[in-house]
Amino acid sequence: MPHTNVTDAQAVALLKKYNQEPFHLLHAATVAEVMRWYAKHLGREQEAHFWAMCGLLHDIDFEHFPQQHCQKAPQLLAEIGAEPELVHAVCSHGYGLVCDVKPEDEMEKVLFAVDELTGLIQAAAKMRPSKSCKDMELSSLKKKFKDKKFAAGCSRDVIKQGADMLGWELDKLLGTTLQAMRETEAAVTAANAPL
Repeated sequence: MPHTNVTDAQAVALLKKYNQEPFHLLHAATVAEVMRWYAKHLGREQEAHFWAMCGLLHDIDFEHFPQQHCQKAPQLLAEIGAEPELVHAVCSHGYGLVCDVKPEDEMEKVLFAVDELTGLIQAAAKMRPSKSCKDMELSSLKKKFKDKKFAAGCSRDVIKQGADMLGWELDKLLGTTLQAMRETEAAVTAANAPL
């Protein structure tokens, strides 16, 4: 069973060392909480901390080393003694895009799938009067997903590939991740406040 001895404090300190952009910090907190939610939802609750740490640190090298994304990560993660499983998971979310580390574990496939999707949902939430995804319906998210001009930086192909990796229908991935973001929104706000 994958686990990590990396503490929340160590992970946040490393994240803040290499990431200053509020958007990147919010994205890290969002993916961490969504990953923690998925671990519980998929019956891997004992691994929830590990899943969350992978989510929090997945873009550790992106802000300072965008040209070496997922390649510089092992070196940075070594600063906190991250286990090989954590390093592999972090690197695997860039599979086929910036590296050839393939997502193998269910957790790695979830991370690959939700990374871009959480960005899309966050962008859609910002457009709502409530500025929240709590009142967002799946049908509304699907419209935004189909509109290629909306949040164009969020790769629909990667999201679809993630659903395929998991053996899920696209609607299942969209709906489940939307539910995860609804249920973790308060935790993300709380987690992001001290970041």
